[in-house]
Amino acid sequence: MIQYDIIIRPLITEKTSIQKEDHNQVTFEVDRRANRVEIRRAIEKIFNVRVANVRTMQVKGKVKQRGRIVGKRRDWKKAIVNLMPGERIDFFEGV
Repeated sequence: MIQYDIIIRPLITEKTSIQKEDHNQVTFEVDRRANRVEIRRAIEKIFNVRVANVRTMQVKGKVKQRGRIVGKRRDWKKAIVNLMPGERIDFFEGV
């Protein structure tokens, strides 16, 4: 897989912002078929940083109901990337 196909989007939430500030961790939604080694290489190449550790988890889609219609959100994969000390990834610089 190509690096830009592995990383789908960064996850920007209140929890991930705290993790970024306190523990130098960045969270991404990644391709479900990608493994830790591929994710690590993609992050290092795209953002030009050194990665210390990668943790991944499969997130199951929630079942949602609107009236009588029942649907399900898609399943996806999340990767929490620990960066080496001194490394940074800035998504919204100066906003």
